[in-house]
Amino acid sequence: MTVCLLLLSVVAFTAAVPAPRALTRAAWTEREPVVALWVWQCLVAAVLLCCLAALVLGAAAVFHTVRDQVFAPAPPAVAAAYDLSAAPPWAAALTLLLACGAGWTTAMLARELVEARRRRGVTRAHLRERAPDLPAGLPAARGPVLVLEDEYPDAWWMPGHPSQLVVTTGALHRLTDHQLDAVLTHERDHARAHHDWLLHLSGALATGFPRVPLFAHFRDQTHRLVELAADDAASRRCGHLTTALALIELNQHRGVLSCASSQRLLGERVDRLLQPPPRLGRRDRALTTTVAALVPLIPLLITFAPGLTALS
Repeated sequence: MTVCLLLLSVVAFTAAVPAPRALTRAAWTEREPVVALWVWQCLVAAVLLCCLAALVLGAAAVFHTVRDQVFAPAPPAVAAAYDLSAAPPWAAALTLLLACGAGWTTAMLARELVEARRRRGVTRAHLRERAPDLPAGLPAARGPVLVLEDEYPDAWWMPGHPSQLVVTTGALHRLTDHQLDAVLTHERDHARAHHDWLLHLSGALATGFPRVPLFAHFRDQTHRLVELAADDAASRRCGHLTTALALIELNQHRGVLSCASSQRLLGERVDRLLQPPPRLGRRDRALTTTVAALVPLIPLLITFAPGLTALS
């Protein structure tokens, strides 16, 4: 059970306040939102892998059947290296707690996916009612872009199968061609990078474990970073000024430059586009990405270290 305690120590260190808060306050994340999203995913993956590995080892220590299945392909020396036969009295309680956590996580993820599917169904039904009827003889498919007759300027990407870009006639009248191209590029980047899955994952973990700082910061930063990443994709294609003006035109009626908390991100995005921060160097981006990718290997190294030592 020493390995289990070591894995849970890694969880406590990673999920505690200092680690996520330090990443939240890091200035480089605004310069490289895509890399920052990758770092957050690697941290969360490391925590989940630690919990899963601790659950498997705890179950192997408590239940002989699980132990026989887990160590069936390994030599007896490997199983002896983990010293699971002499499980302490609290091992059963710890394993039950980890099993409940795994079940709760699965339930929260399933709930988030079911709720997202329900919302998409309601939205699609509403869009079908608002979309203009096609002339007789034309196919029923709307295509990748759906235009709605509405003076309210808006554009968004609706995930699902098939995914669809929705834009109102108010946005078409208000935006120039280049600004409209920037908006559509922004939304297409959300679709290309599957940002909806990140939002679902972060939302489910934060809802299921509201007192875990890592998951709360992961949700908040994901909502922020996916927008910054899509802004960067649009600005690379259409220019920073064009993208900023398109963002202002679409959200001017909402108070894009307001100091209200709900609109603060819009103001930050506009300021960032008007005064784009310099990107990290290629070597720094590669180093950060590589180091982050190694973080999920820590629980695997801790888990397999006794067995590898016994084999050597």
